[in-house]
Amino acid sequence: MTLHRTATREEWLAERLDLLEAEKEHTRRGDELARRRQELPWVRMQKDYKFETDEGSATLADLFRGRSQLLVYHFMFGPGYAAGCPSCSAIADGFDGIAVHLANHDVMLWAVSRAPLAKLQAFRQRMGWTFPWASSFGSDFNFDFNVSITEEQQRQGEVEYNYRRGGHAMVATTFPKPVLENASMAGAEAAAYVRERPGLSAFVLEDGVVYHTYSTYARGLDALWGMFQWLDRAPKGRNETSIWWRHHDRYQR
Repeated sequence: MTLHRTATREEWLAERLDLLEAEKEHTRRGDELARRRQELPWVRMQKDYKFETDEGSATLADLFRGRSQLLVYHFMFGPGYAAGCPSCSAIADGFDGIAVHLANHDVMLWAVSRAPLAKLQAFRQRMGWTFPWASSFGSDFNFDFNVSITEEQQRQGEVEYNYRRGGHAMVATTFPKPVLENASMAGAEAAAYVRERPGLSAFVLEDGVVYHTYSTYARGLDALWGMFQWLDRAPKGRNETSIWWRHHDRYQR
């Protein structure tokens, strides 16, 4: 017998209609937040970053590929990783389905990581992905957007992530089990694994000038995790006790 509360259809409907009002308010709040994101001022990019892509060396402006808007997912894949972060990989599993729609709506979607291009290409082939992925290896790009830190910064313990300084897992010397599990799946030492962090940054190209418009990190990326949006609507929700997800080719079928 179930331990969960049960009800008649009429009782369920009354509670569902009450919840509907809360959901509508949440949607309206989301619309307002989207408007505020778009109203943020633009910041002109001062550096001419270089990336390595399938087509060769590229600038940030080149990544727009004729569009006026660019979304960059800061994918955790450091130079010392053997594979992409499994959490970032779970997010990226949804990219191919939406990238074509974005590209036809004046928005380019790229993943960018610090690992050398050859590693990114090999892992992308393993995962069966086709979205564009650039290497920022040797560039300041990841460091300037606070999604990578150096070993020296890690030792000093003063770093910025999600618009806060210090006290983050990036500077830890001991690591919780979920971090160790993710690092193991990425084939990286835990200390090296946490020197990379996830994020999303948005840019616009106008009159030949690239501007930074928005970045978000940490739980700000929740909406990109397609599987969690589904789980939040499943009867038992996320139902998590540990890191349960894997690279999609590592599940027992």
